Amino acid sequence: MPRAKRGTGRRDYRKKTLKAAKGYFLTKSKLNRSAQEAVEKAQRYGYIGRKQKKRTFRSLWVIRIGAACRNHGLSYSRFMAGLKKAGLDLNRKILADMAANDGVAFGQLVERAKTA
Repeated sequence: MPRAKRGTGRRDYRKKTLKAAKGYFLTKSKLNRSAQEAVEKAQRYGYIGRKQKKRTFRSLWVIRIGAACRNHGLSYSRFMAGLKKAGLDLNRKILADMAANDGVAFGQLVERAKTA
């Protein structure tokens, strides 16, 4: 019989997989192969989800800025174009936060965008 020289690699690989699959349904948390498939699929979904999260937050910020702009009688696109012409480089995250929490400062920004 040949000598096994694999060391602890196989056991470590399986332990890592089963630890990551803890809490999964039925054999997906008990058997290595189905656990490995479930973990790989979960990691794919996680990777995609991290990209989608950035997308959804940006659209949320745009919606919040647009709503605040309409309260001041300006459309979102005109507001952003006005800020760009005025030379104000504020990102959408900051603008959305200002629109939600600091209406006075956001109103001043809208006026600067209107005049530009």
